[in-house]
Amino acid sequence: MTDKVLVGTVPLFCVQSITMTEGYRVERILGSRFSQATQPSAKTIVIDAVLLGPDRFKVKKDLENLALTSRALLAAAAPALAVTGIPVVCGLTLSLDMQITDLRFTQSVQKRGAFDLSITLQHVPRSSLTALLGELADLALAPGSAAIPGVPAPGPVPRAPGPSL
Repeated sequence: MTDKVLVGTVPLFCVQSITMTEGYRVERILGSRFSQATQPSAKTIVIDAVLLGPDRFKVKKDLENLALTSRALLAAAAPALAVTGIPVVCGLTLSLDMQITDLRFTQSVQKRGAFDLSITLQHVPRSSLTALLGELADLALAPGSAAIPGVPAPGPVPRAPGPSL
């Protein structure tokens, strides 16, 4: 499991994986046989998590409301989000201007007290200024994340097969 992830104002605690995909627009240079990547064209974040405990219903409803809320209603609910869209804050990225495009909840017999969650967000810039601020915030996150401890080193005890039972 990864650390806590914040999607808008909704915290996700049992995150299993985060996948960020970035695409780049490639265009031919005028009058040349060369091509160049000119700008990012798509940024998508997929978060897989487990919603546990009695508050899983509230988190589910909060995510549904965040996904359904239009930009105008979002402005009324949270004025800061009208300017930046939905922020996603995690160890992988700090991305502003995100919008929920897919939200999937699964409940199974094996996990009666939990919901599996898959949420897909796409970058939808509100303005070039907020897109630039989002990239600067993501760059500022990089040096800070190097100080966060990673997975502990394996123990020094050598492993040897034992007698079979």
